[in-house]
Amino acid sequence: MAIKEAVVRARVDVKLKKDSESILRQLGLSPTEAIRMFFTQITLRRGLPFAVSLQTDDNDDLLLPRAKRQSALDSLHDD
Repeated sequence: MAIKEAVVRARVDVKLKKDSESILRQLGLSPTEAIRMFFTQITLRRGLPFAVSLQTDDNDDLLLPRAKRQSALDSLHDD
């Protein structure tokens, strides 16, 4: 029988995870359900379900600077 599910792993900041889980709990959702919803929206929209743009103010930028992104990616290979 073929496996019908796959595992998704991601490293995120501890505070971001806790804050997100708290909000999801209030919404009656688990992190797994939220990820499924997110992936479903990506598939339906054929892209991210929100606008992604460069910010002029570093404090408003949701994306990590390039060096930090690379460091986070490199740490995945340490597992």
